[in-house]
Amino acid sequence: MHNSDIEVIIVGAGPVGLALACELRLAGIRVAILERRPQRSAHSRALTIHGRTLEMLGLRGLDQRFVALGTSLSSGHYAGLDTRLDFSGFDTPHPYTLFLPQNTTERLLEEQLLGDGVAIVRGALVEQTQQDDDGVTVAGTHDGAPFCLRARYLIGTDGARSLVRQQAGIAFDGVAATCSMLMGDVQLRHPPASPMLSLTNAAGSLMIVPLGQGRYRVITLNARRPQVAAAEAATLEELSQASTAIADYDFGLHDASWLSRFNDETRLARGYRQGRVFLAGDAAHIHMPAGGQGMNVGMQDAMNLGWKLAGVLKGYAPDSLLDSYHAERHPVGVSLQHNTLAQTAMLTRFDARTLALRATISDMLAQPDVNRALASELSGFGVRYPISLGSDASTGSADWIGRRVPDWLLRLADGTAVGIHELLHAGKWLQLVVGNAAHAAQPYRFDAAWLTSLTIKPGCQPLAGIKSLLIRPDGYADHAV
Repeated sequence: MHNSDIEVIIVGAGPVGLALACELRLAGIRVAILERRPQRSAHSRALTIHGRTLEMLGLRGLDQRFVALGTSLSSGHYAGLDTRLDFSGFDTPHPYTLFLPQNTTERLLEEQLLGDGVAIVRGALVEQTQQDDDGVTVAGTHDGAPFCLRARYLIGTDGARSLVRQQAGIAFDGVAATCSMLMGDVQLRHPPASPMLSLTNAAGSLMIVPLGQGRYRVITLNARRPQVAAAEAATLEELSQASTAIADYDFGLHDASWLSRFNDETRLARGYRQGRVFLAGDAAHIHMPAGGQGMNVGMQDAMNLGWKLAGVLKGYAPDSLLDSYHAERHPVGVSLQHNTLAQTAMLTRFDARTLALRATISDMLAQPDVNRALASELSGFGVRYPISLGSDASTGSADWIGRRVPDWLLRLADGTAVGIHELLHAGKWLQLVVGNAAHAAQPYRFDAAWLTSLTIKPGCQPLAGIKSLLIRPDGYADHAV
């Protein structure tokens, strides 16, 4: 393993690390990805890709590769309540949740990287990291042989027990585990009639999700055994007994391809940046996987950091731009921590008071505004950033700052029809000038080489009254006049 003028070292080759590497490679940044596992996991692990994550992949022209292999569902759950969250009304090409095994997500991202000439160094155990004014040094062993790499920046996407986070001295605040759930990928002799089953009662919690090809994910929390040590082996018999007790029905569980336990430990890194070291994904935030948010928030962390780091390394922006990564994504982590703790409270307690609370919240979700608010949060569509990064916000409309820009159809000056997201495939800033309003183009703070400026014809209704719109590489509006 050689340095080869590496600019960024990423520790961890899960979906977050791979997504970050894809974003950096789009700008031509030289990346080394170190992964301790000798090969990609054969297990499905995370299943849910939310609409905003698919939209994010679409900003780089990658979304259809994932959609083609997954199963879509236009609703989701909050704490397994009877009233489901409705994703169908969002203005997006992906108004749904996509069920796709994590190992498939990893494979697709890895194929993209291989196409860009990036290989993942597997079997690489990182043991030491340190930084100085000029860069970072990472040392460890690869297949038993020592290695030492040097780069400008280091990203820890190395999971809940992140060595990168620990050696950077970043606190991981939160609450310890109070319960554990049992999960298995199995076949069912008597599957439920609905595409997704969720039950909570005095016997515990049960969720059944189709994986395709006759397999299902079954997740249980047994009210009689709410906390089981992680060291205790998970068995098909235990999963079957718990699911039968909760549903009062035997689904005929058999042929388990994976059994595992997970708990509700919830923690958030106090800082997402420490000098030249950054955290993303589970290295920055862990929680009970309620609503399938963890991988999605992590991949969205990766895009937010990726385009900013690429811009700084290319010399298009000052290093201070990187401070906005923590400023923008840490509040999202706080929100994630809050909503998963709230869901955990309702998913893991089975007394009469909590069951009454569940019924009350479920009734509230029947109110469209309440439903949309929680659907916005879980899907990622509701994220908004409060500060303009690329221009002087005092000269434009505050209503547009930080808003997600949907894939609206535009007509360019030559009459060509194109969606906004296609114009962001190169990972650059985008300035849209409407009609002959070129004089209204707002000031732009960074290097002009990082900007695509286009004149569009009037007629896009959502842009009515706008003379010029500046859009960030991640598809959020930065400034409008």
